[in-house]
Amino acid sequence: MRAPASSASSSSSTASASGATRRALVFDLDGTLIDSLPDIVWSFRAAFEAEAVPAPAEADVRTLIGRPLEEMVAAFVSDGSDVTPICDAYRRIYPLHFTERTRPFPGATEVLAEVRRRGWATAVATTKRTSMATRLVTALGLDPYLDHVQGTDDLPHKPAPDVIHAALAALGAEGAWMVGDTVSDLQAGRAAGLRTYAVSWGTHDARRLAEAAPDVLEPDLWRLLELVPAAPS
Repeated sequence: MRAPASSASSSSSTASASGATRRALVFDLDGTLIDSLPDIVWSFRAAFEAEAVPAPAEADVRTLIGRPLEEMVAAFVSDGSDVTPICDAYRRIYPLHFTERTRPFPGATEVLAEVRRRGWATAVATTKRTSMATRLVTALGLDPYLDHVQGTDDLPHKPAPDVIHAALAALGAEGAWMVGDTVSDLQAGRAAGLRTYAVSWGTHDARRLAEAAPDVLEPDLWRLLELVPAAPS
């Protein structure tokens, strides 16, 4: 499937020709659109080593992906210890290694391109900071397929719906689906009033996602093309 000819910046109109409000799909980033866990986990463990603190096991780190960085670090240090040095180390290390093994999941680009071709807006709503998320999306070539990239920045973290609301406000669009790979993504999407699509190739496995009762649970993104019809012209 070919990429759309226009970039996200040139095709982010939020109204159709009929004047109707454009509808939007909101996606988490890490573990949903991109397979970034190897670079995140490696950088996280390297941050501990940089501060001469024993690094947690890779499997233990993976279970916490998607939570705020400070919460992740706090889970592996002594109670009351200052997590700032390790967090700062991670924020130095990760941007140097963030695309070494990270790639879009198979089909992610094609699905994004097709739903935009059908007239839907697409946005990322991620726990990452906006600046880092934008760098990552651009480096991986996903920016032509996204109308907006929204990081959490100073907003409350998922499962609060604030980052989703901010993404939709930036688009001026009505949200339809939240697509994510963690329970927090699903809870945030539900709190924002969206239907939820869980994809099990990321952080949380199908069993754990099923316990959160998503509207749809799939191993990948392809079923979105059955759920997202062409927008009215």
